[in-house]
Amino acid sequence: MPAADDSCDSVVDNICRLEPDLLAEPCQHVLRYLLGQTKGVDSSEVCDIFQRGRVTLDHESLQSVVTFLLSTFRTAAKSKLSADDLVSRLEERSSRWTKESLQVFHSLWSEHGDSVQVPPVPQDLLSVGRLVDMQWKLSMAVSSDTCRSLNSPFVTVLLKIAASSGQIHQKVFEMTVPQFQNFHKQMKELAAVMETV
Repeated sequence: MPAADDSCDSVVDNICRLEPDLLAEPCQHVLRYLLGQTKGVDSSEVCDIFQRGRVTLDHESLQSVVTFLLSTFRTAAKSKLSADDLVSRLEERSSRWTKESLQVFHSLWSEHGDSVQVPPVPQDLLSVGRLVDMQWKLSMAVSSDTCRSLNSPFVTVLLKIAASSGQIHQKVFEMTVPQFQNFHKQMKELAAVMETV
């Protein structure tokens, strides 16, 4: 579990800003991942949850909350903590917890804690991300302060990548149509090679 310090208190403050029902949602996302039911914890979905609760966080703070939840539930699973022990450890780390927030952790861990198994992660896979989704759309540039060639088509690509930590990060980039066609060709070649392995 995260050590007690100002950054931990900051994360706790952000978590405690959520109503109990809203707090349960990102916790359930993390638990579903740790139960092997999803490929990762999508930070954009957690952001949507916070926005529904009218809690606005910058990207770094949001990532800190997701990392804290992942670390907390992983550590509880590895240590085989009971729900009471989990709450006690959280209270030891920070005095800023609200009673309602701790009740959410207690309730969810009582329900799911025994089922969570944290497999060891091979050391050579720690820095490798996994592509879990790719979306693209064709658009047309119609105005720009810096571009001379307007009315040119371009492709916007959104990649969702699951890090070894379990967090899903989004990467967005744009390409010209010829660049996208080359990218598509390379992906087909890569898929063909992977089928032979």
